[in-house]
Amino acid sequence: MAGNLPRVFTFFIILFLGLNLTGCGDDRPEQIAKYQQLTTQRLAQLKSGLEGNQLRNATLLQQYSDLLAKQSPDLAPLLRELALDGTTQGPMYQSLLRRNNDLSNAANFIDLDQQLAEAENVYQATDPSLYNDMLSDPVNVVADLSNGKLARVNSISREAAALANGSEDFGPGSQLVGNPSYGSWQSDSSGTSFWAWYGMYAMFSNVFQRPIRYDNWSSRRNYSYYNDVGRYRYTSPKQATAQNNTYQQTKKTFERQGKRFDSPYAKPKTGSTSLSRQSASAPKASTTTRTSTSKFRSSYSKTSSFRNSSSRTTRGISRGK
Repeated sequence: MAGNLPRVFTFFIILFLGLNLTGCGDDRPEQIAKYQQLTTQRLAQLKSGLEGNQLRNATLLQQYSDLLAKQSPDLAPLLRELALDGTTQGPMYQSLLRRNNDLSNAANFIDLDQQLAEAENVYQATDPSLYNDMLSDPVNVVADLSNGKLARVNSISREAAALANGSEDFGPGSQLVGNPSYGSWQSDSSGTSFWAWYGMYAMFSNVFQRPIRYDNWSSRRNYSYYNDVGRYRYTSPKQATAQNNTYQQTKKTFERQGKRFDSPYAKPKTGSTSLSRQSASAPKASTTTRTSTSKFRSSYSKTSSFRNSSSRTTRGISRGK
């Protein structure tokens, strides 16, 4: 009987370990599905917020665009396109819809870690406070197109930002350069990357008067919400990979010439003001690129609810710094 004790003891150890392993199964698919469900609800709530004029910057974007279109009819087509960002028809909202739908297919991701990171990022990106902050870029584009007649939001003046960052003036609309909702980096026959606008945004080419080269923009860009704060949440894994590929390609070109090339996101730019707590606590934009081992977690409560921001929509359109 005594000789059987080790066998019995071993049996119970194996049984105990087996039960524990079964109880500790991979719950990532369940988490992804839960995030997707919550994001679908948030998108519906965000739609109601946009349609109900509950996001201040969405309201300002529409008002700014209407005012400037009357003063500068030649810009009206471009302004109408920018104004869509304050609606569910704009590229930002549509991008979040697509990214949430893409979560249903694991083949869109390197592994479950990346899929889960994307699920959480999309969920956080639909937070109305973050979304409202993200809209500050198109609002400020319209403000800059007005030559200072309309006030910027959540940002210091164009001139002050340029001085603080030692940046080059790429013209009104430069806040949108680098944002995959408005264009992409393309390469010419010499391998030089330049910014190519999508659709109606190509009208910005008439404002810039010259192509924006990636190497020049990277070292001389000014502050924008997307590039310095929101990039982490508002960039899909595929878009992040494309951005990294452009950087690596340019870096290799510089190395062949014996020169150093730094990422455009290596050093955050100065320029933000009055951002929400959610934006202030968001991960740095420089960490956007996904890898198979990267794990991303929220820097604020996962249970934050859709907050009615209608109390902030009653401010008038006034000139200010």
